[in-house]
Amino acid sequence: MMSVRQSDKGFSLLEVMIAMAIVAIALVSLLGLSNRSILVQDKIQRVTRATLLAQQLMSEQELNVGNLRVNWEPQGDVFLEPFTDFRWQVSYQDTLINQVKQVTVIVLWGDVEKNELVQLVSFLPVGAAK
Repeated sequence: MMSVRQSDKGFSLLEVMIAMAIVAIALVSLLGLSNRSILVQDKIQRVTRATLLAQQLMSEQELNVGNLRVNWEPQGDVFLEPFTDFRWQVSYQDTLINQVKQVTVIVLWGDVEKNELVQLVSFLPVGAAK
């Protein structure tokens, strides 16, 4: 007499479906992370460009003070190609020391509501060095 024996080898359909669901959830999460990574990289590039442009403007202000070409009035404009999506503003404030002005350089981009900007503050002498 032969006995019928049930084999427990292999996977059931339910186990395979659960495994596939776990893999699908993991893949969807990874795709979402890659999209987020691309958006963060774009923001980092814009902040870096804006910072370099602000540093350039601040250097120009320092050179203008050295050459006595500063009119101390607020200024603003759009950058030239290829940075036309960036705007800039330069403002001057008096300080407690009469021979020193506070210079604020702001580089903006994107929507005003999102407050996307880089701001540098420095102090420059008012008169020429003697």
